[in-house]
Amino acid sequence: MKIKIAFLVMTIFGMFSNYLNAQDGKNPLTIDIILNLKTVRDVEISPDGKWVAYTVSENDLKKDKSIKRVYIIPFFGGEAIAISGKDYSASEPKWSPDNKYLSFLASKGEDDKTQVWTSNRMGGDAQVLSKIRQGVEGHAWSPVGNKLMLVLTDPKPEELTADKEDDKKPKPFVIDRRQFKQDYVGYLDRYRKHIYTLVPGDSIPVQLTFGDFDDSDPIWSPDGTKIAFASNRTEDPDGNSDSNIWVVDALKGSKEQQLTQVTTNPNQDNSPTWSPDGKSIAYKTVTNGKILWYAGEKLAISPADGGTAKVLTTDLDRNISKPKFSEDGKSIYFLLEENGTSVLASTGISGNRLKKVVTGDISIGDYDLHENQIVTLTGKANRPNNLYVFEDNMLRELTNVDDDVLANVKKPSIEEIKFKSKDGTPVEGFVVKPIDFDSSKKYPTILWLHGGPTSQYDFSFDSEPQLFAANGYVVLLINPRGSTGYGEEFSKALFADWGGPDFEDVMAGVDYAIEEGYADPNKLAVGGWSYGGILTNYVITKTDRFKAAMSGASEALYRANYGHDHYQLTWEQELGLPWENAEAWERISPFNDIAKIVTPTLWMGGSDDWNVPIQNSEQMYLGMKRLGRETQLIVYPDEHHGIRRPSFQKDRMERYLAWLKKYVK
Repeated sequence: MKIKIAFLVMTIFGMFSNYLNAQDGKNPLTIDIILNLKTVRDVEISPDGKWVAYTVSENDLKKDKSIKRVYIIPFFGGEAIAISGKDYSASEPKWSPDNKYLSFLASKGEDDKTQVWTSNRMGGDAQVLSKIRQGVEGHAWSPVGNKLMLVLTDPKPEELTADKEDDKKPKPFVIDRRQFKQDYVGYLDRYRKHIYTLVPGDSIPVQLTFGDFDDSDPIWSPDGTKIAFASNRTEDPDGNSDSNIWVVDALKGSKEQQLTQVTTNPNQDNSPTWSPDGKSIAYKTVTNGKILWYAGEKLAISPADGGTAKVLTTDLDRNISKPKFSEDGKSIYFLLEENGTSVLASTGISGNRLKKVVTGDISIGDYDLHENQIVTLTGKANRPNNLYVFEDNMLRELTNVDDDVLANVKKPSIEEIKFKSKDGTPVEGFVVKPIDFDSSKKYPTILWLHGGPTSQYDFSFDSEPQLFAANGYVVLLINPRGSTGYGEEFSKALFADWGGPDFEDVMAGVDYAIEEGYADPNKLAVGGWSYGGILTNYVITKTDRFKAAMSGASEALYRANYGHDHYQLTWEQELGLPWENAEAWERISPFNDIAKIVTPTLWMGGSDDWNVPIQNSEQMYLGMKRLGRETQLIVYPDEHHGIRRPSFQKDRMERYLAWLKKYVK
């Protein structure tokens, strides 16, 4: 299922060009090496353009958890400096407008709420800036003056008392919303996310937005007088997905002004960004919201004081994200997802002069601009994400996180592949070949399926296919219909037809690899997580060609999920009400074909997953057990849709390899 936080979607990695030779190294990749890899995120250039702030996540294996730290590094190169400590996690680095301080969010005590902390970039211990009883969820400095914008969830009565022990006491969930669940959050109530301002030194923030709505993506105007944000403020926000752009003055008592308009076709406007002169706001929009997450994401612009909005990328049939204006206000930059890549592009404010700025066999996950400076967070086929400066039409490496860990690791060779599906539809994908690949041999082959379904395999690094290749497997990474990066028609082909065209596409990829001579047709495995697990279920109920399957966080009986997972609205929009259109729900439920499964299958998931609840894996497991088939169920306690605890990540990878070894090799 599609999730907006980065780690939940199972988009794995892509390739250095059409063909990338294996790099020299002494040792194959191991699980222990994977657990020592770090993850770079966030990009924030300082106001003077001399520094770049970012975060690095790494596993603390003794404490069995991940720790995220804030770093800064000189823009022109040099040693990185740690800003936050080793004994707590820090996130969301933001520069103060005077260039003296770097703020971040952190909770330093086990029972402490998340607050804003500031660190003088010249050195010294970080100091707590906010003391918000319910904690802080987002922050940003005003471009002018000494003021912060905060995102806070409305406080509960017990959070307003001085008694911290009272906060821990279990209380009944009082539920009266249509959307009443969310993975990683739990049961939803009427305490909403709103926007506040805070002057450092004050203890009480000023609330700017109100109502039974959630506000997101807030951003200051260039003069610091207004804040633009996204919010669904329709009469029944739980019953539609029509978010719009709003603007509010940064003064107490101001009234929110709607910028974009509610329509009968949900627009899903978000990610606003101001022009340098404050006269325009660009944003990301969906103009065909009736087809849900299969719809293409477009770039739009509107006068900041209201008026007629314009879609700038109408003819660009690819998804965009993270829009930002150029320093002169004449262009808008954005990330462009297409054909297994994610690149940085720009367009003029009239929708002309579309230009791909930073391109290649890369995957750009984030970026920042300052005057003529561009810094990207870029991944490559055999190298995890790092920061790069784009100058003289080239990428200059700024960080080299994980290079020491991977220095002596053998890298697999990777090829881009193109073939046609059963009905003639062109399909693309990638093949990861085992280290020390011998073209005269046939190898056991894993069809490893991505999540979403609306995502794509691209040029970002992920350890699982690398681990499989290190253990002698060919790995097929196919972008079947439903994937993004290939246009709206390609993606929406899966609307209400899960396990149909995408099954045909991935099986055509398997046949292609067999015809090419490197995949052993008698040693095939299939697996994936989230929609990768769901598609695995379709594969093993439709064919007996696979010797092993690994289905993670997958679906089984769809009607049983209604009211149990957090997708009530999208289920209704795609399949109709389950008691009115039961045939559609049952037609795509893999559980109904469970008797056809003969593939030994490993079922896995988190006990607290409300995205794709563990009951699905339990149902599939019990059905196979009752039929006398080879199967096993692994449930990770206190885990949600993604598995976060390092020891559980290790356990999952070990079980993958053991299952493959037992049934494929």
